[in-house]
Amino acid sequence: MPDPTATTTSVTRTLPLWRLLQAAAKAVEAVREGASATAALARLDAEVRPGAQALTFKALRHLGRAQALRQLLARRAPPGGVDALLCTALALCWRDADAPYEAFTLVAQSVEAAKRSPSLRAQANFINACLRRFLRERDALVAKTDTDPVARWNHPLWWIARVRQDHPQHWERILEANNSQPPMTLRVNARKQTPAAYLAALAGVGIHAFPAGRHGVVLDQPRPVHNVPGFDQGVVSVQDAAAQLAAPLLLQGEATVHRILDACAAPGGKTAHLLELSDAEVTAIDIDPQRCERIRETLVREGLHANVIAADAAQPSSWWDGRLFDAILLDAPCTASGIVRRHPDVRWLRRESDIAQLATIQARLLAVLWPLLRPGGRMVYCTCSVFRTEGEAQVQTFLAHNTEARLRPAPGHLLPQTGAMDNALPDNPSGDYDGFYYAVLEKEAEADAMARRA
Repeated sequence: MPDPTATTTSVTRTLPLWRLLQAAAKAVEAVREGASATAALARLDAEVRPGAQALTFKALRHLGRAQALRQLLARRAPPGGVDALLCTALALCWRDADAPYEAFTLVAQSVEAAKRSPSLRAQANFINACLRRFLRERDALVAKTDTDPVARWNHPLWWIARVRQDHPQHWERILEANNSQPPMTLRVNARKQTPAAYLAALAGVGIHAFPAGRHGVVLDQPRPVHNVPGFDQGVVSVQDAAAQLAAPLLLQGEATVHRILDACAAPGGKTAHLLELSDAEVTAIDIDPQRCERIRETLVREGLHANVIAADAAQPSSWWDGRLFDAILLDAPCTASGIVRRHPDVRWLRRESDIAQLATIQARLLAVLWPLLRPGGRMVYCTCSVFRTEGEAQVQTFLAHNTEARLRPAPGHLLPQTGAMDNALPDNPSGDYDGFYYAVLEKEAEADAMARRA
C-alpha cells in the first residue's frame, strides 16, 4: 500500500482554516457512510486536498473520542454533515498536546465553516453552542468519556477485543501505535545508490534522516514525494520498513531464483524491490487493471521491467503459461489492520465479518498458487495484518493440509511499533514500522519427497 502521510504545502498555508475544516468534515462524513478516505479526498479540490488530508487523518485517529464527546453534548445525533463537522472539530481540539491549532481557533473556524456552507448554515448556532460548551467543560467531559473503550482507544469495540485476544501482552501498545502519525520511510534503490550514500546526499541539502533496515531511510519530517531528492529519478520509493522485508525473504539463495511470481502485486513497491535486488524474470499480477497501471508507473520511474498482468491470481488458467516458478510472493488481500496509522479510515470501515471472508480468500490463494511453485522453491506469504486469523492461524492450517511444505525462519507477526517501543525488526535502528505477518514456506525437493514416500 502507498504511504499516504499528509504534508502541508505553502499553498495550503494560504488557505483559510474554515475551508480546510469544511473539506475535512466532508471526508469524515464520507468515511462514516462507508467510502474510503482516499476516494473521499480525491473528490476535493486539489488546492485544499493536502491540508484537508492532514486534518482528516488526525480526526479519524481520534474519531472514537470525538463521537463519545458529541453524544454528551447532543444526545440526539444531528444530521450527517452537522455531526461530521462537530466530530471533526472535537477530534482536533479535545486534547491540547497534539491539537494542530489552538482550541479556540478550531472552534471559531469550525463555526465559520458552518456559516459558509449552504447545507450547514442553519445549524451554525447549534454547532457554536456545542463547541463553546465543550471549551467551558472540556476536562469534565473528557473525563466522562475515559470509561468508554471506543473513546479511550479510538477503535471499534470488536477490533479492540480481537487485538486483545490475539496479543494479550501487547494489545494496548498496538492500539496506541495505531493512533500515532507514521514516519515517511523510503526504500533506496540498490541498483542506483546505497542507503549510506543517500543519507549523505540528504545531509548535504539539509534534510535530516536516519537508517531503517537494510535498504531504508526515515525522514525526520514527511514531505511531498516529488520534493524528496531522487524520487522522480527512481533512486528512492516510499515503503514502510516492515514491507521492505518481503523481497529479501523471498530472494534468500538468489542463485536459484530465476522466475518469480508477485501475486496481488499492486501498487508495485514489492515488485520493484524484487527487481532492484535480482535479475530474475518477474510476473506481477493484480486483479484491478487501474492498479496494474500503478505498477507500470512505478517500474517506469525506476527504469525496471516486469510482466504485468491484470488478472485474478486465484484463476491461473487465465494467465499462467504452465512453467513453474522458483519463488512466489503472496501479499494476500487482508483487513489492513497492521497499517491503520497510515490508513486511519480502515478501522471505521471494516466489519468483524470481513476477517473470515478475507481468510477464505487467503486460503484459496495459498491452495491455488502452491502447485505453481517448483519443488525446492520458496513462497513468502504475507499480510499487513495483526490478526492471527490472517497470519499464524492461516499458515498453520495450510501446513496441516500440505505435508510437502516446510516452514522456514521468518519474522511471523510484526506488531506496529514507534521509535519509543521495542525494536523487533532486524537491522532497523529506527524501531518504527507497520504491523505485518511473514511466513516463508519451502516446497520439499523431489528427491526428499520420494524418500519420504518410500
